Amino acid sequence: MPSVTATDRPAQDRAGQDGSLVSLRIIEAAIQQFACAGFAGASTREIARASGTAMSSITYHFGGKEGLYLACADHVAEQIGAVHAPLLDQIRAHPPADAESARTALLALLENFARFMLAPQSERFSQFVVREQQRPTEAFERIYARVMAPVLETAVGLLALARPSLDEQARRALVLHCLGMALVLRIARACVARTMEAEDIDPETADMLIASVRRSARTLLMES
Repeated sequence: MPSVTATDRPAQDRAGQDGSLVSLRIIEAAIQQFACAGFAGASTREIARASGTAMSSITYHFGGKEGLYLACADHVAEQIGAVHAPLLDQIRAHPPADAESARTALLALLENFARFMLAPQSERFSQFVVREQQRPTEAFERIYARVMAPVLETAVGLLALARPSLDEQARRALVLHCLGMALVLRIARACVARTMEAEDIDPETADMLIASVRRSARTLLMES
């Protein structure tokens, strides 16, 4: 970004607001706009209004709409990545030595993912990510590299120990199948709630659903 003098900064920044806080407010408002309307349909004017900033702040902090969109992708990746990082770090620091401990680690990874899918904070990011899944852009590549790939590749590696008779492609397909059982809890949340005859998924129902996912996954992870 070219050097900017104090008089070039948007009024909000010159008024003493921390630039990082301003950019975060813009990103949080933009994620909601992009999730609802997509990149083409999102309005930078509405993003500025929702974040309480001037449109010039978007240009100043992000260079424009495309830069803001990619910054949103980076923020989504950072926030979701923080949910999985502690468990991934633990698995890397203490890699399983046998099939049963590999299954235990895989089930822990799956439960962590499922609980995040049911957590309120995942709602803010899910539609943004789903849109990128349907029509991938550079934003998808960033999210995949920073969040999806570490989880998926760790799971594939664990499955090689848990079910050594499977070939590489079969392991990858099975990992996707297991994670899909958790993913549906967010992507099809309305259907899940209706099927469970509930207005929404309360903590007790969430625990029951996660236990069901674990039982199903454990069966799939056993060597036949």
